[in-house]
Amino acid sequence: MAQNFSHRSVLLDESIEGLRIRPDGIYVDGTAGGGGHSYEIASRLTTGTLIAIDRDEAAIAAAGERLAPLGDRVRVVRSNFSDITAVLDQLGIAEIDGLLLDLGVSSHQFDEAERGFSYRSDAPLDMRMDRRQEKSAYDVVNTYSEEALRRILFEYGEERFAPRIAARIVKEREREPIKTTYELSELIKSAMPAAARDGGHPAKRSFQAIRIEVNGELDVIAPTIEHAISRMKMGGRIAIITFHSLEDRIVKQAFAKLAAGCTCPKSLPVCVCGNKPKVRLLTKKPVLPGEKELLENPRAHSAKLRVIEKI
Repeated sequence: MAQNFSHRSVLLDESIEGLRIRPDGIYVDGTAGGGGHSYEIASRLTTGTLIAIDRDEAAIAAAGERLAPLGDRVRVVRSNFSDITAVLDQLGIAEIDGLLLDLGVSSHQFDEAERGFSYRSDAPLDMRMDRRQEKSAYDVVNTYSEEALRRILFEYGEERFAPRIAARIVKEREREPIKTTYELSELIKSAMPAAARDGGHPAKRSFQAIRIEVNGELDVIAPTIEHAISRMKMGGRIAIITFHSLEDRIVKQAFAKLAAGCTCPKSLPVCVCGNKPKVRLLTKKPVLPGEKELLENPRAHSAKLRVIEKI
């Protein structure tokens, strides 16, 4: 049975507008989730096709159910969006007209307590978006070196108490393995100074960092953008929604690199690399949710949308 994915999609109207959908175009939603964005894209197609990709089994079930009324306009594929080239090859598709990515963890994954994404409920340490993969949060917490844990917490969670938390995790797991989200959450809280526990949950940044490591979330963003551009028709667009500064920085830099063209040192009087800009930036600054959406959808608070067009 498909699970409940009833949450409203973030920046829905803005991302659909950014893609500038053609009725006969071929589009990829690389993060189908419950099918919210996918449905809006596919409902604007006539002879076109939408490929809805997600690596989460529950998401694929929910998206398939929601998109079923749209018939053969939609192809639902369980895969990671980083495998976009392989997915297009398998479907016999040479070029696409647009790609949408809604990054980060989906609302339903937080809501399903047993998935172990949330520090607000007790569950086994899991956090896998794709349950077919072996590495889980349990493995990261219980087998990574103190140095590796410190780096992950600092880089992916921007957690200033990363050294204290990493040291506490390593000390505690020597007695017995850390098995649940509650154990980890309490351990993180105890490692932080009392004054630092005010204002938001003390485990929020650490849980984000471990989740990113488990799912390799940041490593695949820039390569996916490059792969998608290589398979995109002229005038095709990529729209990406991010939810924290790490994702947004990667997207911003990847877009800027494609838009810049020349990579020669500034000291050279003329270009010798011959690189030409591949895209045009359509959002010099990211598009943010409006006041109405912020009131209606708490998940939208940190969302940012950036869009590029292939030239």
